[in-house]
Amino acid sequence: MNLIPALLVLADGTYYKGWSNNLSQTSIGEVVFNTGMTGYQEILTDPSYSGQIITFTYPEIGNTGINFEDTESKQVSVQGVITKCSSQKSYSWRQTTLWDNYLKKNNIISISSIDTRSLTKHLRSFGAMNGGISNEILNPRDLVDKVRQSPVMEGLDLIKENTTSVSFSWNNEFMTKWNYSCSKFPLSRKFLKVIVIDFGVKFNILRQLSFYGCSLIVVPATTSAHTICSYNPDGILLSNGPGDPSTASYAVQTIKDLLITDIPIFGICMGHQLLSKALNGLTFKLKFGHRGLNHPAGLLQKVEITSQNHGFAVDFDTSTESTELLQLTHFNLNDDTIAGLAHIEIPAFSVQYHPEASPGPHDSDYLFHYFVCLMKQRILYEN
Repeated sequence: MNLIPALLVLADGTYYKGWSNNLSQTSIGEVVFNTGMTGYQEILTDPSYSGQIITFTYPEIGNTGINFEDTESKQVSVQGVITKCSSQKSYSWRQTTLWDNYLKKNNIISISSIDTRSLTKHLRSFGAMNGGISNEILNPRDLVDKVRQSPVMEGLDLIKENTTSVSFSWNNEFMTKWNYSCSKFPLSRKFLKVIVIDFGVKFNILRQLSFYGCSLIVVPATTSAHTICSYNPDGILLSNGPGDPSTASYAVQTIKDLLITDIPIFGICMGHQLLSKALNGLTFKLKFGHRGLNHPAGLLQKVEITSQNHGFAVDFDTSTESTELLQLTHFNLNDDTIAGLAHIEIPAFSVQYHPEASPGPHDSDYLFHYFVCLMKQRILYEN
């Protein structure tokens, strides 16, 4: 692998020198960090990372190569990659290509030999901020000027860039040899119709719903409630996605219209934030976000270890919605932000974290089962 000098500059003027792959380019985005020890391929292809440059705190990245079974979308969503050590060799019986080849094929610039511990501590102290990676501009003053001219994450609507342009049925079958769920539902018969509103959905959410007996129709984020209801769905899933939830007023209005139906609704990550806004909650930007595989979430001494990836959180303290109608089901036990809620009178619930994991622990898989139970209960009630 041919390495060339590169520069990482943050918006506050802090800079680091390192080495990059030989893509001649400059990339700017919000610099964030992920504390996971595994799953770098899933992270690269998670649409929720759109517009961001990922700092991997785990020092060795790329040593198991890349395969084409673990991707979470059809494209790499990140703006750039920061590592301590970018492995030039990889060893795995599942790999189909090398880490560096994969980055270059997808036109993603990386920078390695960075003190990622120092960078992470800086972001924790001063907050996630815009930054730039370049192997063309090696003068920090010149690069920081470009960084400061770029739009910040707060106020950006990135959903429209990551949602599907047309509705489609999800036909990809799950791989039973890798599936960890303990579902008792028949796997060959799809007996529940779920509409997935795509704000930047991960493939494993679709795989898990399929495993639990759901036939899926994925629709664009701008789809109206009338169109969604015309499919006569048994349930609606609000997917994960990137950007600032306060900019997606079109999605909030759609969810408000859906809430007056009796169709069960399940929100994940961005879906949780948009559902909360539809219930008159507020969202705010976290200082440096929650991104990793070991975040504790729970309530009343019941703890799940969860996979999380978000830079915004929900606030109901100043909400006009009566909290008597809402049950806060989970809190992030690191900082006490809201991590899950359910409406008492409406079959709607959501979580801030990723129950489908990929990567991450499987403690929260039961939420898909709960969603299925809500749909079956509605069907039984109507019949």
